This record gives sequence, structure tokens and C-alpha cells, in this order.
Amino acid sequence: MKFKPANRIQDLQYFGEFGGVNPSISDSSTYTFLEAKTMFDTFEGNTDGCYLYSRHTSPSNLYLGEALAAMEGTETAHVTASGMGAITPTILQLCGAGDHVVSSRTIYGGTYAFLKNFTPRMNIQTSFVDITKLEQVEAAINECTKIIYCESVSNPLLEVADIKGLAALARKYKLTLVVDNTFSPLSISPAQLGADVVIHSLTKFINGSSDTMGGVVCGTADFITAQKSVIDGASMLLGASMDSLRSASIMKNMRTLHIRVKQHSKNAMYLASQFENDGIKTVYPGLASHPSHEIFSEMMNEEYGYGGMLTIDAGSLEKANELMELMQERNLGYLAVSLGFYKTLFSAPGTSTSSEIPEEEQKEMGLTDGLIRFSIGLDNDIERTYQMMKDCMIEVGVLQESTTM
Repeated sequence: MKFKPANRIQDLQYFGEFGGVNPSISDSSTYTFLEAKTMFDTFEGNTDGCYLYSRHTSPSNLYLGEALAAMEGTETAHVTASGMGAITPTILQLCGAGDHVVSSRTIYGGTYAFLKNFTPRMNIQTSFVDITKLEQVEAAINECTKIIYCESVSNPLLEVADIKGLAALARKYKLTLVVDNTFSPLSISPAQLGADVVIHSLTKFINGSSDTMGGVVCGTADFITAQKSVIDGASMLLGASMDSLRSASIMKNMRTLHIRVKQHSKNAMYLASQFENDGIKTVYPGLASHPSHEIFSEMMNEEYGYGGMLTIDAGSLEKANELMELMQERNLGYLAVSLGFYKTLFSAPGTSTSSEIPEEEQKEMGLTDGLIRFSIGLDNDIERTYQMMKDCMIEVGVLQESTTM
């Protein structure tokens, strides 16, 4: 049967302690035991249904983890305090001194900085490649490689990974394929395409209200249990634990995720088509001009569209900044990092979310000074939004009025 992620979320049923339609929030940092032996067994990881300490897990975090595992179709999941709190323990759980990672060259700046600057301290090396070229990925694999790491849709260039192709390489060389699916929840289901571990920054689309941080690691029960081990689990020992109140808040917002993703995608598709018709260099996976349009189309859960992220090139950093400032002044959105908010957010990645990447490497990967990354909002009248954005573009000289007639 066709995988239906929203149905899997909808089919989850939780009752609160007193019959509430929302599960009760476990507002405790530690949990009591009726017998001393049960505490010992729980420390040893041999007791199901007992809670030890909220850094390990809590009922609220388990509810959210179950919902996210259902969405991705994995055995289980573990939620964390931020997206990086999911990414870094996953890499460190899978790699040790002398190991090697093959990673996409275009990934979130924080992930890039961790792999480029931090893990070498532990003698973990990374080769950064064009993830869209499977021959480059395979050529970078060596006898020390443990992980292939990518984003379904990359930040900020919106390169699309061929997850099925990467999964085949991972199986061939007995590697773990880790996919960050933050940009494309519901639209793409990496575990159904062969990914071993799926990560999200819950801060973004899944929560959708820019009021909290969170992350999740979705995978096998064995892998998640290993991450939470009190003996040597990277997530447990590094301590990036989600607060139960935040977990409960994200859980509520998940219930509307399918509605929001559809509207984000619809609006982004409209704006991308209009911008491209106006002659602006526009990158969006839903456009036929996108080099990986067909791959995305083959992988996607069609009803959710191509996502809410697009980029345009304003020509220079000065023009990009001028345009973003004017759009904010006209109440078209916010000049802010992050994504998935109900209002459009825009930023120049080269000087913000990807600023950890050296300038020469930004140029090599095609991250130009004038690039603006848009997280398109939930605007009801997207035609009005487009007209107002177009007026701003004409006013600052990104578009010439004569070219838009």
C-alpha cells in the first residue's frame, strides 16, 4: 500500500491522565520507583514502561517520538532539544576515532561546521561531495567510511538527493545512510526510500510557529536504544534533552502539519513560477528547470507538493539586502533565519545560515552573494503577495519594469 504519512499521525490516539483529548504533560525531571530492583533494572535498560530521569526520556517525549516515528515509518524515534542536538549525537554514535564520513557539500551551516571543524579533533574526517552525483559519492568512500550524510533538499541551494541511489550505495558498502529531512516533511519520506536514520529540526516546519527549538532522530529500535544508553549513548551523555512542556507543544502543532505543508508548497510553487517568468534566476524543486525536478517528483508524496523553500538571485549582496529590508517594511515577511513560520521569512544565506562555510567554498558550490532564501508563508492571497513582492523588486532594481509587462 502507498505510504500515507499524515494518516499515520492522525491514527495515533492518546488520552490524558484524566481523559483529556491531549495527553497529560509529564512535568517532572525525575521519577519514583516502588521497588529498588526496578530502579536497578531501568538503569541497566531492562525495564519497559518505567521512567528514570528526563534527560533519558519522559512520557511526553515518548508520545512525540512515537508520532514522528509513525510519520517517517521507522520503528521508533528520540526527540532532542534542537536540530543540532539530533545531528551531532547521531554522527558521534556511528563514528569514532579513525572513521570517515561522506557528506553532501551543501548542508546546514552548523552541520558543515561540526563535520569540517569539530569532528577532526576526534580524528573523524569528512569528504564533502556533490551529493547529486552518485559517482562522486562512491569515489569518496574508503575503508574507513561509516556514514553517507545528506539532506533530502539541501540548505540553502535546494539540491535534491537521490535517496534511493544513495541507499543502494550504503547497502553495497555496508554504510549507514543518514538523511536530514527538515526541508521536506511529508513531501519526502526518506526511510521509505532506504534511509537508515532520518533527522529533523523540529524547530522548523514540524512545529511551525517559531516559538521553540527541537530535534528528532528516527530509526531502528536498536539504534535509538543505543543513543539513549546511560553507559555509552551519545544522546544521553551529551545531554541535548527536550523539555516535556515543549514536547507537548510540538505534538499539538504536528496535528496541522499536513494542512500547513500543502499551503506552503502551493504558495511557493506559485511564486517560483511567477518569478521565473519574470526573468529572475529562481531555484525551486517544483520547477521543470530545477536539475533534480524529476528525482524529487519520483520520490515525493504527491499531495504535499515540492515544499515551501525557494531561492532567487538578486544579483549582489547589496541588492539582496535592500530588497529584503523593503519587503519587511512592506509587511511581506521577516528578515530572519529559520523556516516553516506562518509568515514568509527571508535571509541571505552566505552571510547568515551558511556563514560557517568559507567564501571560496561558497563560490565553488554556487552560493552567490545575491542569493536570497525564502521560506514561503501561509498567505491566503498569494497573488497579492506576489504583486507586492514584484513591486519591491522593481523599486530596488532587481527587476526592470519593462521586462515584467
